[in-house]
Amino acid sequence: MPHTETPGTEAAPHPRLRWWTELPLIVLVYACYSAGRLLVRGDVSDAVDHGLAILDIEKALYLNAEHPLNRLFTREPWIGVPADFWYASLHYVVTPAILIWLFRSRAVRYRAARTWLMTSTFIGLIGFTLLPTCPPRLLDAGHGFVDTMAQYSSYGWWGGAASAPRGMGGMTNQYAAMPSLHVGWALWCGVMLWRHGGTRTAKVAAVVYPLGTTIVVMGTANHYFLDAVAGAAVMGAGLLLTPFVLRAAARMRTRLPARFAPAAAGSANAAVPAPASARDGAGSAIVSGGCQTSAGERFPRQREQRFGAGAEPDPAPSDAGDETPAPAR
Repeated sequence: MPHTETPGTEAAPHPRLRWWTELPLIVLVYACYSAGRLLVRGDVSDAVDHGLAILDIEKALYLNAEHPLNRLFTREPWIGVPADFWYASLHYVVTPAILIWLFRSRAVRYRAARTWLMTSTFIGLIGFTLLPTCPPRLLDAGHGFVDTMAQYSSYGWWGGAASAPRGMGGMTNQYAAMPSLHVGWALWCGVMLWRHGGTRTAKVAAVVYPLGTTIVVMGTANHYFLDAVAGAAVMGAGLLLTPFVLRAAARMRTRLPARFAPAAAGSANAAVPAPASARDGAGSAIVSGGCQTSAGERFPRQREQRFGAGAEPDPAPSDAGDETPAPAR
């Protein structure tokens, strides 16, 4: 038996996505993230303590991969320079490119993918707030780390103080190392390429990009290994929360117009004048006793009261007016 929908009960379709609404939304979210990351500056001594605690945990778990990678990147410019470009540039290029690709060719998947990315980004901002962490490159030199961004700054567009453009190092929060959203965003890109790429090249890139980013953030001494793990965990939490965020957004889209609709309808009805039939009484006549009759209708036995038994009205009365009886039915 074919399924039929009752009119008015079918699910409301999602509004069509428009680039001129999506672009400001993404820019706004990234601006909030950047501003929050900049404004939330923890105490430097606390950030250093958190960084050293992470190093101690990694050493206890035999996870200390940062030192050998950092020594390799420092010793070999042909590795260190491309790695610095990777760290300073690719997340500005690859992540927006994946978003645009999904928007243009995978629109049915875009909404959930975009919501996942934004939700995870805000969770990462909470991590920066609660756990300011000094990256390895800013620890005392006695801990054995070299800032490759500063070492190779003459090769790139970034300055020696940070991965920000030259002269703007003071406009970044350099103690926002935990979690690593470089790794988190790269993991998101990898999942999108793996699920929707459809080619072998896309699947290879889906593995290489997040794995390469994890190696780069440690080799450049910008993050600890546990920062990368935390970045992946943040993306997992964002993925779990995405269905709830989508449902909340859908409720807002339906409730906000409904809330303003009654007021708008009431003002519109007040502005519409009453029909002429209601003003002149042609549409309905109000009679004594609260009874109402429609136009042309007569009370029972009205004809007998006006005309005697057996009397018939003149077919063309000369005084026809409001008392003219209705035609026989």
